[in-house]
Amino acid sequence: MPQLRFSIDVPIETNEQQPPSSPPDIGSNGSAASSAVVPTTLIEMSLSAQNLINADVLSKSDPYCVIQMMNVAWQDKYCEIGRTEKIKDNLNPEWVKKFLINYNFETVQKMRFEVWDHDSNGNDFLGEYETTLADIVSNSGSHQFRGKLIHKSVRNAGTLIIVTEEVTSCKQNIQLQFQAKHLDKLCWFVRNDPFLVLYRSNEDGSSSLVARTEVAHSTQNPKWEKIATKARTLCNGDYERSIKIECYDNRSNGDHKLIGTCHTCLNILSKGPGENNSYALRNPKKQHKKEHSGFLELISISISEEVSFLDFIRSGTQVHFAVAIDFTASNKPPTDPQSLHHLNPQRPNSYEIALNSVGEIIQHYDTSRMYPAFGFGAKLPPSNEVSHQFPLNGNPDHPYCSSIEEILHHYRNTLSQVQLFGPTNFSPVINNTISIAKQYQDGKHYFVLLIITDGIISDIKHTINAVIDASKLPISIIIVGVGDADFGAMDDLDADDCRLSINGRTAERDIVQFVPLNQFLTGQHVRSQADLAKAVLNEIPDQMTGYFKAKGYKPSNPSDNSSVQT
Repeated sequence: MPQLRFSIDVPIETNEQQPPSSPPDIGSNGSAASSAVVPTTLIEMSLSAQNLINADVLSKSDPYCVIQMMNVAWQDKYCEIGRTEKIKDNLNPEWVKKFLINYNFETVQKMRFEVWDHDSNGNDFLGEYETTLADIVSNSGSHQFRGKLIHKSVRNAGTLIIVTEEVTSCKQNIQLQFQAKHLDKLCWFVRNDPFLVLYRSNEDGSSSLVARTEVAHSTQNPKWEKIATKARTLCNGDYERSIKIECYDNRSNGDHKLIGTCHTCLNILSKGPGENNSYALRNPKKQHKKEHSGFLELISISISEEVSFLDFIRSGTQVHFAVAIDFTASNKPPTDPQSLHHLNPQRPNSYEIALNSVGEIIQHYDTSRMYPAFGFGAKLPPSNEVSHQFPLNGNPDHPYCSSIEEILHHYRNTLSQVQLFGPTNFSPVINNTISIAKQYQDGKHYFVLLIITDGIISDIKHTINAVIDASKLPISIIIVGVGDADFGAMDDLDADDCRLSINGRTAERDIVQFVPLNQFLTGQHVRSQADLAKAVLNEIPDQMTGYFKAKGYKPSNPSDNSSVQT
């Protein structure tokens, strides 16, 4: 971590002791983690549904699907692994969002799919389906799996359609832009509101939705914004695989009308604008009336090799981690055996588990081996004033720890020095990270703030504004929730499907990853370090590479790197 003078509240008094030699290595059963390797295959999952329940009165349901998984080898309950975008007014949705899942051949991986109707007054349950990942991928040689949705109040809740395909190692990014000319008018008194939908053909002859443009309003000659996707998504790296493009006229009730269809492939698209990529749109229902219903043209295409997280790491990009720990009264006093901060020599508390487990993961990516560690929400001696950011080591000029063991040592010592209080304010520690990151916008440094907390954020508006400010900088935020509190606000901050916004301000990108630790615990032990690691670091690589790409930074040669003194 670059050494800078931090803005700290009141320092605490500490009694220096030697930290323990090493932290406990917590595996799935409390012993050393197993080194056995389970063979896996990375698969991509696409979802759609048919004939869903209509939960709305004056319109149609706005469905989205929540995907949950349970690995029976170590889990005893389902955990959410992702959710689709919502589709407005549609009982036969085809969701664009894809899901990459590790298929473990020798493990039973139970899956549950819940379909909900998005409603501002409370979401309505539309149905669920349970199966195993093995059943899905081994569906009689077909890539399309169909399951009947179950709803206790409705006999026929519709059908869920799951398409899976093994992912290739193709790393190319694609940007496409289209325009159309002379589209047929579907209503004689108004112009069309056209949009495009792109499908890729699957190996079993079915097709999967891969991209959708915005709606171009009131025009027969639309020009759409660029479509950004991956060759892996568009055709799984097969340049000859058929791509179907459909042009629709948008309807507010979701009953969109087909204008016309054409077919192409990435090999043809890669030739660029011109005669090869001018297509007559044809509507099968109207072919007897007219030869075509307009023309679709490729305006531009760019194909670039995807730069990976490892490309940056190998070229010397430094990832810096800082830690902030919640010392608010909602954790209960450390003397209370039910406290999340209770210190017991026989077993670690929730914060120690989180620090050990998450720290073990992230410390390997911080080449400086210097971790600024803070607390917030406690009254500090001797003034007895509440501090929203104080150094665990008591040194405001040098709040760094050289290891996770040292952070744990200062954490335990701090508990004996402070009074747990409140409120739970996140914005000070986020703003402090912002002040550092502003000084290192050279593409060679990236900052990750780890916040471990037990509950509800008190300064949510200030926190949202701080996250929006941080989204413009090389920063990611990991929030690990401990205990059983309501973490709804954390899910709002972890804005995977829509940009975080407040008072007309919108985040430039998603930078927050929320992980509820309890999903990975059995008693006082982490069930699977590998799955916790995946949950904690799942979004960091894409957040980092996405930021660098947006700013035009590329991996440099190792000899070109200049390091920051620590």
